[in-house]
Amino acid sequence: MSVKALPQHNRVHNRSLVLQALFHLGAMSRADLARQSGLTRPTVSVLVAELEADGIVSEIGQREDVRVGKPATLVEINADAFHMIVLDLSSADRFVGAVVNLRGEIIERAEIEIDGAVRDDAIARVIRLGERLSALTTRRILGIGVGSPGIVDDQGVVREALHLEWFDLPLKERLKKHFQVPVRVANDANVAALGVHTFRDVPGLSLMVITIEHGVGVGLIIGGSLVEGEQFSAGEIGHVTVDTGSDGESGDLCTCGRRGCLEVVIGARYLSDRIEGLGEADRDAALRTAGRALGVVTAPVISALNLNEVVLSGPAALLDGPFAEAALDTVRSRTLSVVGTGLSLRTSGGDTDLVLLGGASLVLQAELGVS
Repeated sequence: MSVKALPQHNRVHNRSLVLQALFHLGAMSRADLARQSGLTRPTVSVLVAELEADGIVSEIGQREDVRVGKPATLVEINADAFHMIVLDLSSADRFVGAVVNLRGEIIERAEIEIDGAVRDDAIARVIRLGERLSALTTRRILGIGVGSPGIVDDQGVVREALHLEWFDLPLKERLKKHFQVPVRVANDANVAALGVHTFRDVPGLSLMVITIEHGVGVGLIIGGSLVEGEQFSAGEIGHVTVDTGSDGESGDLCTCGRRGCLEVVIGARYLSDRIEGLGEADRDAALRTAGRALGVVTAPVISALNLNEVVLSGPAALLDGPFAEAALDTVRSRTLSVVGTGLSLRTSGGDTDLVLLGGASLVLQAELGVS
């Protein structure tokens, strides 16, 4: 059944085209916006006037160039027209948050210790952190973006986050009711992928972000769209078993109850413990073993999707060097040369803000149509 587009739907779409162009390409004239967006000049002029009235864009003066005729007036996004509250709940020991402007620039930061809190006590700490951040800005709040551990559905319900003892928790609705602003909640690895896609210089529209710092997970973006899966558990590779014998009894015990999961092989906490006190040669050998395990698990996914961009996120001391090199070599040795040759596997260089920036991306996409 087809559904006829209403005028207000077209207006929202066209508005997002203008904002998308300004967000990614910077200041430009109304004529440039018309060419870039494919909209007519009168339509662009009306949309820019509306966005100016909302304070989202502003004129910044005339272009300085040598073109014939009257210089064009440039408009750009007013980065501080709104601020966003973003929360990273992925750590096992603290919740981290920030105030972010429309350009993804972090204005203020705050954090709160978890101190073993679970269930409603943990939610209370999330709310307290949000309140602290709200008090740090006088700008209008566009929305709240949250990266949560565990399995999170498209309604912002945390279906399962074991260490916080959250099960079927309507986190989005709880926060929306308290703060009275739009809220978006997604899995932390997915949110990290959005952070890379929106705010970091990675070519193309498809990428995989692998996080190891607080558990092991994957955020996957294909053609510019986040892949969440039928049960919203796409990217849950941490509990793929890679170190079990025929009896299933070898390998370290994982929190899920099984042995030899990828998480206990490459997860930052486990890997740090394993290499502590080792000499350089033994340390590098252990890191290469972990990197090969990751390569074995991800090679089929990379090959099936023909991905060119993979980003490893976690402690640089673990990922840079032998780990990343072994992972890349393993993927290349297990895939066709056309797949491996085009593959770029890079580390995030210890960038700890990816989930925070991804939270901003969630809000920008939902409220302004910018991604």
